[in-house]
Amino acid sequence: MTIALLFDGPLSRSLAAATLLTLAACGNSHDAPRTWVFNGESNRLNVYEPATGQSQRVIDNRNNDPAGWDINAQICFAPDGSRRFIAGEDTGQPNPPQGWGFFQLDGDAIGELSARRLGKLTPTYQGSLDNAENYGCGFLSDGRLVTTDVGNQAGGESNGQLIIWFPPFDRMDVSYCKLDLGIGTAGSIWVDDDDRLLVTSARGSAGVWSYEPPFPTGPDAAGGCGLRDSTGAPLTDTLQRSLFIPADAQTPTPNAVVADGAGGYLVSSVLNGVIARYDGEGVFVERILEPPAGETLGATPFSTGTPLGIGRDSTGNVYYADIGLVLDQSGIGPGRNTGSVRMLPFTDGEFGAPVTLGAGLAFPDGIGVLELR
Repeated sequence: MTIALLFDGPLSRSLAAATLLTLAACGNSHDAPRTWVFNGESNRLNVYEPATGQSQRVIDNRNNDPAGWDINAQICFAPDGSRRFIAGEDTGQPNPPQGWGFFQLDGDAIGELSARRLGKLTPTYQGSLDNAENYGCGFLSDGRLVTTDVGNQAGGESNGQLIIWFPPFDRMDVSYCKLDLGIGTAGSIWVDDDDRLLVTSARGSAGVWSYEPPFPTGPDAAGGCGLRDSTGAPLTDTLQRSLFIPADAQTPTPNAVVADGAGGYLVSSVLNGVIARYDGEGVFVERILEPPAGETLGATPFSTGTPLGIGRDSTGNVYYADIGLVLDQSGIGPGRNTGSVRMLPFTDGEFGAPVTLGAGLAFPDGIGVLELR
């Protein structure tokens, strides 16, 4: 697999320098873990190390590298410390269909990392007016995996899916059970310490939905999957869900959710460029990111970006994938290489101004955070 450093030009070096200066000003603790921030863009997987300003392309896309994979969406690392991870993978779609690749990350330093695909998880999808894109992921405490696919993206029936997968994942035929078939533009997943699932929905009955355990343990009636959907795939006959945070004026298009480390949650809303904080009861507290007053979306994105995927490290820093939305005669959508990956540094209980880790990106949509001690 080809490995290329991303920080190899004057702009990239200036971004790296700015990152280092900002982090130094924040006074982060010297005993903090090393943090690697992963992002898929242009069907490639990149990793950033905020503390050093270094970056690397870990997986190139198939067009550029015959041994590459087309990567996108949220990135989730297994909780067992193995550095195995799930990411959206749709190499060659629609044959084979899009799904989630299961990878092993190798190497111990930026510039030396590589990834091997060990397996692929491919479900059936509901009918879609566009493309039922893969997106969210999360691991339960016992190693089971949950994923979402978007379903209809901008119109039509709400038919995004929430699916639970049963290990092992290092193969091409992984068993699963569908938990929900009716999520409007399904987004990211957050799994809390009690295995409750928070899933974002940007359309229809939009908001952050809560799914309560226990969840199925196998793909049959004995495991809690006694039904079948219209595609013949296993479907649970027991589901507990409720609308935890309804879409509101703060986050009209909820796209991603993570815990804030203080009992509350952070929710991104890409269309208005906001990341908002809610308390443990789902009540709005504050915006930690928003465009400057008077700034409107136009031929260039908001100066603070349009956050889609978000992640957070154990010291409180927040990372977001700015998909780079612009507004032109054709409507709202990602511009040409207008995306970025950014960090909101957190120190002394306050968030600082966004720091750019990578710029000039094409369709960066998901974030994954790996901490190493």
